[in-house]
Amino acid sequence: MIVLGLTGSIGMGKSTTAKMFAEAGVPVHDSDETVHRLYSGKAAPLVEAAFPGTTQAGAVDRVKLAEKVLADPAALKRLEAIIHPLVRADADAFLAKHRAAGARLAVLDIPLLFETGGRSRVDKVVVVSASPEIQRERVLARPGMSEEKFSSILARQVPDAEKRRQADFIIDTGHGFDAARKRVEAIVAELSGEKSGKAGS
Repeated sequence: MIVLGLTGSIGMGKSTTAKMFAEAGVPVHDSDETVHRLYSGKAAPLVEAAFPGTTQAGAVDRVKLAEKVLADPAALKRLEAIIHPLVRADADAFLAKHRAAGARLAVLDIPLLFETGGRSRVDKVVVVSASPEIQRERVLARPGMSEEKFSSILARQVPDAEKRRQADFIIDTGHGFDAARKRVEAIVAELSGEKSGKAGS
């Protein structure tokens, strides 16, 4: 089974592209969805212990948590040390299940793939990208987003140009959904016909 890592900076259209892979019949593990699930389950008491007052009714309050960690790099590292291993274990279980079921291809949707050393966990990497203008327009249209918050998030992400350089495949979402969907289908067709085996990082 080939493991395809799907990544891209904020506002590039990664979540929409992940849905396109799922629609093409490929099993997709969504790290963001996993974090949401963990925040309502096993991660909640761990987060509360590290950041008192950030949970409510047994679930993490993302707004309160963001207030404590977004502007504090040390706090963010503490949070990542709690969450990343839980997400990785969930992804490993997902891969084992689909490998056992005989899947030829599976996608790990990892927003911070390059930032967290995730390249070694996948065989190929697809980077979702768009122009800086489109990215800014999409992100600033989000509720509660500000220029300051956007800049803070960008500063913690590997630049788009570097992600493109390290990618095996690039999907540019700036040309519309139909073009992106065709690119997804072409990648699935290429990789489904490829023999399983680790690619160099």
